[in-house]
Amino acid sequence: MTAAVRIGNCSGFYGDRLAAMREMLTGGELDYLTGDYLAELTMLILGRDRMKNPDGGYAKTFLRQLEDCLGLAVDKRVRIVANAGGLNPAGLADAVRQLAGRLGLDVAVAHVEGDDLLARAGELGLGEPLTANAYLGAWGIVDCLNAGADVVVTGRVTDASVIVGPAAAHFGWAPTDYDRLAGAVVAGHVIECGVQATGGNYAFFTEMPDLGHPGFPLAEIHDDGTSVITKHSGTGGQVSVGTVTAQLLYEIGGARYANPDVTARMDTARLTPDGPDRVRISGVRGEPPPPTAKVSLNSIGGFRNEFTFVLTGLDIEAKAELVRRQLTEALTVTPAEIQWTLARTDHPDAGTEETASALLHCSVRDPDPAKVGRAFSGPAIELALASYPGFHATAPPGDGQVYGVFTAGYVPTAAVPHTAVRPDGTRVDIPAPTDTRELVGAEPPDLPEPLPPSATRRAPLGLIAGARSGDKGGSANVGVWVRTDDQWRWLAHALTVEKLAELLPETAGLPVTRHLLPNLRAVNFVIEDILGQGVASHARFDPQAKGLGEWLRSRHIDIPATLL
Repeated sequence: MTAAVRIGNCSGFYGDRLAAMREMLTGGELDYLTGDYLAELTMLILGRDRMKNPDGGYAKTFLRQLEDCLGLAVDKRVRIVANAGGLNPAGLADAVRQLAGRLGLDVAVAHVEGDDLLARAGELGLGEPLTANAYLGAWGIVDCLNAGADVVVTGRVTDASVIVGPAAAHFGWAPTDYDRLAGAVVAGHVIECGVQATGGNYAFFTEMPDLGHPGFPLAEIHDDGTSVITKHSGTGGQVSVGTVTAQLLYEIGGARYANPDVTARMDTARLTPDGPDRVRISGVRGEPPPPTAKVSLNSIGGFRNEFTFVLTGLDIEAKAELVRRQLTEALTVTPAEIQWTLARTDHPDAGTEETASALLHCSVRDPDPAKVGRAFSGPAIELALASYPGFHATAPPGDGQVYGVFTAGYVPTAAVPHTAVRPDGTRVDIPAPTDTRELVGAEPPDLPEPLPPSATRRAPLGLIAGARSGDKGGSANVGVWVRTDDQWRWLAHALTVEKLAELLPETAGLPVTRHLLPNLRAVNFVIEDILGQGVASHARFDPQAKGLGEWLRSRHIDIPATLL
């Protein structure tokens, strides 16, 4: 068998561990090092950065990492692929060249562009957003690598594309090698979020021996598309079937996981242990990609402000009702949206003042900053001597802050330019796929045979089930998995959409779709509209739904005693 290509990751988001690039380059052998710096919120941040400085719009921390590590990468012959270019990949490529010159290094730098559709937003029916970026695939990266690039920076490609590109270039895959590409997409999906594959944010973290400083992951990808997820020897954290399962369930929908180059069938992936800190992913099938490209659209939604009242001791509900009525009557202008949330963090007969207190949050939103500025915070603070006993707040009043709105658009793939700019400056147009297939839901699999009736015990779901949750625009997903076949036979029947609404009342009344993934012993729920207009709008307590899965695990449910 042809030797595997070793592709590591050193960034899961803009702001991830700065030392990770050096750790990955010095910790063991690699062929490629990749980094994912972009998220929906990041594109908004970079959009505002570009408004202030037209030469900006890229992830500056990537340059800081390269200043420390570019010489090391050259010495070790590790090629680097990252989407740190954000809204300005050409600008970042130039900055990398200048850096290499200052360091006295001979480095071939290339970039991929075409994702920025802002100038054509109106023409494409995308409105008037602040940013409009199509999710590109891997073939521009492939062309740059084949042209000899040592460093490739991109704009908005899919997270997995920075891993798929090196694998496809290394093995010489064709655009129709769907099973191979799908295998690389799945491997890329596992490692693109960095240490989430090695125990970070892992439901069963208490079972792990060393999570103090988890190592970043790498994928050993083979020519047939199978892969082994692992990490450098001696690093913290753990790679297990559980940690890989958790990351596979992160921010997905149903069985079909669409990418610009291939639709990966997540329901075909099989995970098997392959030694200490090694998990093999095999069996992944691929299908032609959809005929449309997803577009990340970020806009300025308006202005928001908030004030948090601290309610201490007795009569919490009455205190909350009083100040809510007082503030509502005191407002001379009414914001477009007012949201009140009472967090009952208080405990009876508490031993500290903090544990005797509840928090009443009032958040407001409006297109007009004046309506959420002093016109809101002034009346709130004026109640200080005129309201409930013990009146105080968590912070002084502030001015309204701008907030963003994320939406997803879709345009024909053929309408999106995809250009590889090689190290010598040659521009190569990457053709859109012609073999496409409309994305439809997969046929639901058969339910497993239910367990026979037996005695049950009321207990937290998390005693036997792990969960991972996250955001996709205004929607969220919660993936829940178990570790034995008998647990799966119970979970598939017990955790229905109706039961989810009972356990998580915030989901009641929202559109919820359940997807079964038997190979992973998992169910995945997609909950629409629970995050309002996306993470930047701060529509709920947990705007990215990161804790939604852990809330679900904490809820009590009747579990067969034999499974506990």
